[in-house]
Amino acid sequence: MIALGILLALVLLLVVFGLLFRLQILTSIFSGSYVRQVGLSNRVNAILMLVFMVVGMAAFAYSFIANFDKMNPPIASVHGLHTEKLFWITMIVIGIVFVLTQVALFVYSYKYQYREGRRAFFYSHNNKIEVIWTVIPAIVMSGLIFGGWKEWTNIMGPAPKDSVELEIVGKQFNFLVRYPGRDGKLGKTNFRLIDATNEIGFNLNDPNSLDDFTAGEVHVPKGVPVLLHIRSRDVLHAVYSPHFRVQMYAVPGMPTKFWFIPTKTTDEMKAQTGNPNFNYEIACNQICGRGHFAMKSTIIVDEPDDYVAWYAQQKPFAEQNPDVLAAFKNKKTPVIDEVPAVTTAAPAATEKAQAAL
Repeated sequence: MIALGILLALVLLLVVFGLLFRLQILTSIFSGSYVRQVGLSNRVNAILMLVFMVVGMAAFAYSFIANFDKMNPPIASVHGLHTEKLFWITMIVIGIVFVLTQVALFVYSYKYQYREGRRAFFYSHNNKIEVIWTVIPAIVMSGLIFGGWKEWTNIMGPAPKDSVELEIVGKQFNFLVRYPGRDGKLGKTNFRLIDATNEIGFNLNDPNSLDDFTAGEVHVPKGVPVLLHIRSRDVLHAVYSPHFRVQMYAVPGMPTKFWFIPTKTTDEMKAQTGNPNFNYEIACNQICGRGHFAMKSTIIVDEPDDYVAWYAQQKPFAEQNPDVLAAFKNKKTPVIDEVPAVTTAAPAATEKAQAAL
């Protein structure tokens, strides 16, 4: 308490000295004896502002060019081309405004630095200027918003009827993948049924679940719409695939979705990037816990025939886990939905594969 009292006393003493110094300056100004001393530092600071502008913009340009490929991986989806175009239009507009305002800020600071005898001109109002810098940004922003709304509507609208459908479930700290079987319908699930074996929560009392199967990695066919049903088992995750420009949250208790059309197979992208080890991936870009850094999954884009062949080789979860199926039959577990079944028709791209199951 003594130390705190001494500290407060020192602070109050500094405040008193500051007020006395300020009072002395005001007295000098009113008496006409005050003379403002402007040294060389004023001009040095004005020049340094120009230097900062030039060096800062050069450093920004260098950083942008050097990291452009890292920030913009090759596009491998139809909607990705449209969103990328919209993104760069927005960046160009913002970039032009940014450069103009920053140049004006620093150049005017240099040009109108303090000089003896110069007085500022009081410019009260100009209706024409007010209209110009209100109407132009309003028109530009309206165009950008309309373009974004139109693209968002296309992306988030109903998926085509011939879409390949699958479910991605995020959990700490990996993704679970589920495909519909021959019937083309994802069966019902129930979070109360989740255990070490039944990680997704298959409700095998639902006939539509009996032919569903899981996969260690995502396989999708090139050139065919792919509809992702997304949910989370625990905390907020995200299904993020940069090459497809796919980004959608996996929210506990609230299923989401996203559909896209892949345009390049994994082998084609390996050839394009010159990287024989290349793979598309799904990553969680939300900090979801200690193991967040390792939460990702691989996406393989196949030619349609290769996808059909892969699909035909998969075995239903119920077939691979007869003990789980037997437990359902013995207990007569009621069908309680966590995620409702998807009732769309079987995707055209996988009809052959589903018939083979």
